Amino acid sequence: MKNSLIWKSIGNVMRRNKAVGFVLFLTIVLLITVSLVPPQILRLIIDGHLVPKKSQGLLTLGILYMGMIFLNGALEFLKEVLLTVLGQKITSDIRKVMMEKLGRVHSAFFSKEETGVIVSKMTNDVDSVNAMFTSGIISMFIDSLKVIGIILSIWIFSARLGFITLLILPVIFLIIRVFQKRMLKAQMDNRILTGKVNNHIDESLRNVSMIKSFSIEGYMEKRYRKYLLQNFRTIEKSNFYDSIFSPIIQLMKTIVIAVIALLSVPEINYLGISIGMVAAAIELFTNLFSPIENIGMELQGIQQAVSGIRRVNEFYDEPEEKAKDMDLKAEDIIRDREKVTLAFTGLTFGYEEEEAILKDITLEVKPMEKVSLAGRTGVGKSTMFKLVMGLLNPDKGSITINGVDVTRIPNREKRKIFGYVEQDFHLIQGTLREQITLKDEEIREEDVQRAIQISGLWEYLADMPEGLDTQITSSSFFSSGQLQLLSIARAVAADPPILLLDEITANLDSVTEEKVLDVLQRSGEKRMILSISHRLSSMLSSDRVVILEGGRIISEGAPDRLLREDEWMKSRLTLENLTWD
Repeated sequence: MKNSLIWKSIGNVMRRNKAVGFVLFLTIVLLITVSLVPPQILRLIIDGHLVPKKSQGLLTLGILYMGMIFLNGALEFLKEVLLTVLGQKITSDIRKVMMEKLGRVHSAFFSKEETGVIVSKMTNDVDSVNAMFTSGIISMFIDSLKVIGIILSIWIFSARLGFITLLILPVIFLIIRVFQKRMLKAQMDNRILTGKVNNHIDESLRNVSMIKSFSIEGYMEKRYRKYLLQNFRTIEKSNFYDSIFSPIIQLMKTIVIAVIALLSVPEINYLGISIGMVAAAIELFTNLFSPIENIGMELQGIQQAVSGIRRVNEFYDEPEEKAKDMDLKAEDIIRDREKVTLAFTGLTFGYEEEEAILKDITLEVKPMEKVSLAGRTGVGKSTMFKLVMGLLNPDKGSITINGVDVTRIPNREKRKIFGYVEQDFHLIQGTLREQITLKDEEIREEDVQRAIQISGLWEYLADMPEGLDTQITSSSFFSSGQLQLLSIARAVAADPPILLLDEITANLDSVTEEKVLDVLQRSGEKRMILSISHRLSSMLSSDRVVILEGGRIISEGAPDRLLREDEWMKSRLTLENLTWD
C-alpha cells in the first residue's frame, strides 16, 4: 500500500482542503458526543420526573431531548455533505492521475489488456473508491467510536450490563468477519466479470459489420449471456450476504432488549438499576446495534472498494515507458530536414520475453531516402514502425535520428518529426479541419490548406456544406480512397521530415492506388519515407527495398537489382503476374 494511488490521492486532497477537513473532524467529534447525550437525558426524565411525578423542569428536559436528536440529525447531514465534497475531489484526482498514467504506460500493456477491462478500472473501480471514502472508512470509524462510547455509558449504568455487552460483541464481530470474507470474494469475482461484460459490448460495437456479415450474432449473444449469467451469480451471492446480515442483527437486538427487560423486572432486578436506567439502557442498546449494523453495511462497501483499489493500484503499478527528455525539442534534433538520418543498430525486440520478433536489425536510412520494408505477414514490419516512433522500447540495440535515441523524444514533439499513415483512418469527434489537425493548436490554417492541396482533396472538400467547419459524424462522408488521402493530409499537416506509410494501398483499387502514389510522390518531396508494402508497384517507386524474413534482414538493395537477383522478389513478381492473368 506504500505506492497506493488511492492513499496518495486522499493525502493530496486533504492537504489542499485543510479547512474542509478540519470542519469534518469537528463535526465527527460533536456527532459522537451528541449521540451519547439523549439516553442520559431520558434517564433523568424518567427517574427524576416521571417516577416521582415531578413536573418542574420536565418541559426543559423534553425540549433538550428533542433538540439533541435534531442536532444529531443536522450533524449527520453536515458529515454526509462534507464527505461527498471530499469524495468527489478524491475521485477527480484519481481519474486525472490514471489518465496521465495511461499516457505513460508501456505500449505492451495495451496488447495484453482488453479495452473493456481498462474502461472498467477507470470508471466502476474508481466509483467504488469514492463510495469507500464517503460511506465506508470514515463512517465505519465514526460508528466504531459510537460503539465504544455506548459501551462505556452502559458500564457506567451497570457493570453487569456492561459484562453482558462484552459477551455479545465477540459474537457480533465474528458474524461480521464471516460476512467480510464471503463478500470480498464475491466482489472480486464481480469486478472481473464486469470487465468482461464491458469488453464484450465494446468488441460487439466495434465489429458489428463483421458480425452481421458472417452471421455470428448467435455466437456473440451466447457469449454475452454467459458473461451476464456469471456476473449475475456473483451479484446474487453478494446480495444474499447483504440481505441476511441486517435481519440477523435485528434479531439479536430484539433478543438482547428482551433479556434486559426480563432481568430488570422488580421481582428479579438482577441488574440492580432504576426504571429510568432500564429505559436509557434499552435506548443505548438500540443505538449500539444501529452502528454495528451500519458497520456491516459499510464493511460491504469497503470490501467492494478493496477489490476496486487492488485493480486501480495494479494499473498504477504497470511498467511505464522510458523517461523522456522533456527539454528535447524537434528543432534541436532536426536542424536541416535535408540531412536527416535514421539508424537501427543491433535492434532486437519481442512482445514475449522468450520470443523475439526482430533480431539484431542494423540498417541506416539516408537523408531523403525512400525505403520499402517487404516480407511476409508477421515478420515485424509494423512493429519496426512502432519502435521508430518510440511507442515500444527495444529489448536490445537502439534507433536514433541524427544520433538522438527515439525513446528520449517527448510525445508532444513527435508529430513535428513523424507523419504516420495507417491502413485505416480513425475518425475523431469534430470538424473536418479537426480531422486533419487532431485539435493541435500549433497547426495553422495555412498548414491545413497546404496539407489538403498535397493530398489532392481540395476540390472534394470545397463542396462540403460548411467547408472545413463541417462536422464529420461518420466515415460515410468519404470513400476508401478519400479516407486514405485524408490520412495523408493528417500526416503531413505538421510538415514532418519523416513519413511512415503502413501498407496504405492494400485496400485500394488500381486507379485509386495510382492517385495515392502520385500524392505520395508530391508529399515525399524533401522527406525521408519509410514504407511497408506488399505490392511491387509501391516498391518500384522506392530508392531501396529491405526484405525481412525470420526477424532478420535477408536482402536489401535497389528494386530493379533485386528483381534481377533476389529470389523473394522474383517470386513476388511471378505471383502478381499470375494475379493479373
